[in-house]
Amino acid sequence: MPETFDLLEHNAAAWNHRARQDSPWSRPVTSEAIEAARRGEWGVCVTPSPLPADWLGDVAGKDVLCLASAGGQQAPVLAAVGARVTVLDLSSEQLARDAMVARRDGLALTLEQGDMRDLSRFPDGAFDLILHPISNQFVPDIQPVWNECWRMLRKNGVLISSFFNPAVFIADRDPAFARQGLIRPRFAVPYSDLEQLSEAERAAKVARNEPMMFGHGLSSQIGGQLAAGFTIAGFLEEMHPSPRFEIEKYLPAFIATRSVKG
Repeated sequence: MPETFDLLEHNAAAWNHRARQDSPWSRPVTSEAIEAARRGEWGVCVTPSPLPADWLGDVAGKDVLCLASAGGQQAPVLAAVGARVTVLDLSSEQLARDAMVARRDGLALTLEQGDMRDLSRFPDGAFDLILHPISNQFVPDIQPVWNECWRMLRKNGVLISSFFNPAVFIADRDPAFARQGLIRPRFAVPYSDLEQLSEAERAAKVARNEPMMFGHGLSSQIGGQLAAGFTIAGFLEEMHPSPRFEIEKYLPAFIATRSVKG
């Protein structure tokens, strides 16, 4: 990439574009969903399906950080059931979705724009729960994310995170292979758009307003949480409901973990 390429600036602009294009992760919950949450009928997703209820527990009165998870989806529901919710995201358009739901449905949300790796604005032990859905594939090093989550959680605090199965990143994405039902390994994990795509492929992603991505191995995704001090207390996998790549027809694309700070 050019020496002047700014990854954060590019990915913020790309996610602003996605939000304006009505990305699935940019579609706010309805007022009906908020009213149901106020009645005690609710759930939130970090993969396509709602989380198991016992992963979240009773969040009323808890301090919750929705980390890199704006879009008007998880945070408003958690606020509707009585949590004190802060949302941090790189994209101003994604944050605008949360702001819209808060105005529409009379919810209190604290909105912060920033990099998921630098959470120095928050003090130690500020939160009881951190919800970190599919997003760490947009930064090249995720250990700072896990370390900051550990620092910000109170004792017995919970981190719920989700991420892509690293195997999703290994195959060539040429649609010609998919049309033949073929999975052609091309990339090694850990994966980086910046290092493993050709200059022409990277330029094409920029022209399409697509964020740069990084496929982290399980040693970073799970081992990184353990290295930060967490105990993994829950694990689930889920198939992609609408496979984008041939490989997603054969293995779970999504992984989620529930981790506890002892």
